[in-house]
Amino acid sequence: MTDTAPPQWLLTTDSRLVIIDVQDRLLAAIDGADAVVENCLKLVRTAQRLGVPVAATEQNPAGIGPTTAPLAALIPLRFGKVHFSAARQGDFLAWAAGGGTVLLAGTEAHVCVLQTALGLKALGLRVGVVMDAAGSRQPASRQAAFDRLRAHGVELVTVEMVLFEWLERYDRPEFREVLRLIK
Repeated sequence: MTDTAPPQWLLTTDSRLVIIDVQDRLLAAIDGADAVVENCLKLVRTAQRLGVPVAATEQNPAGIGPTTAPLAALIPLRFGKVHFSAARQGDFLAWAAGGGTVLLAGTEAHVCVLQTALGLKALGLRVGVVMDAAGSRQPASRQAAFDRLRAHGVELVTVEMVLFEWLERYDRPEFREVLRLIK
């Protein structure tokens, strides 16, 4: 039995987390917005505790406003954008291409999350979308985004999948702290 993780696993040493456009004016229209924000918070807190780089994007922050306050307080690195796909923003792309799997969460699943994922994938990056931390105004749009992402080879995961893969083991000192976030 080996102690080496298979290459398809998400590792803290080989992941980046991006929270896409979780802004109050957008959240007001998102189906299940509270759950999206809560799940984004779980991801961000765990990423920070385990040393995973985290950033957020903001669509037209001058017009729509900044990242929602609970997340903004935890994510100092934020990229404003004019394109729906953050992959078309040079400063963000330089950060995202810094290595590993880029995990995306946020809104809207069928617009900015989808276009960013497809753009990063087309550039040869490994991309995952955290399904239970991504939302849209309409459930059908959200589901269509996941169907399309799957068809294009984007990894679809859940918050708990990510957290437990990042942890790798139960005997880590951070295990109980992360477990409290889940429960």
